[in-house]
Amino acid sequence: MDVLVRIEARPSDSPVLAHVNSIPVLPFGTRSRREVVTLYGQADAQSLALALAATFESERIEASALGVVRHLGVWPDRGAVGDSAWRDGTTGRLVTQDLDIPLLTLEARASELLGACGTTIRRVAAGLAMDDWPEGTERALTFSLASGTSSGGTLVDDDGVENWLDSLRQADAYAYDEAEAD
Repeated sequence: MDVLVRIEARPSDSPVLAHVNSIPVLPFGTRSRREVVTLYGQADAQSLALALAATFESERIEASALGVVRHLGVWPDRGAVGDSAWRDGTTGRLVTQDLDIPLLTLEARASELLGACGTTIRRVAAGLAMDDWPEGTERALTFSLASGTSSGGTLVDDDGVENWLDSLRQADAYAYDEAEAD
């Protein structure tokens, strides 16, 4: 699955850590489903790992249906709460399911993720927290998660570790060229 991670200012009326929304695989060429993770406040590895854990746990809970759309909120005291929806393949009816993933379950899965691919999760969080983002750009970057492993997945940077900083500067289809900065 591909993951787009964004940073936004924390809403003043909510302690929410993150929102996770899924975009299903499209039948005309998208290579995998996309998860959009919006982190609120400061980007840190633990918040990102909790949001990714919510994705993996909700995937485990849901029926293995194609075209699942999901919306989850991740709270520091409650865990992940939201819902998912998909079309039943035989009847064509819309199926919905409420999701409520306890904080202890998320923390256990987040620990697994940090153990398996903590270096990359920390790099992504650090990249989002960097001060040298061009003014007016949305702080966002993409990477891939390979699901289906017992540890919950491994992170693979789309552009390789050497080009990681370049991928940061191309967030939200905005290319930042060093020559333009001068």
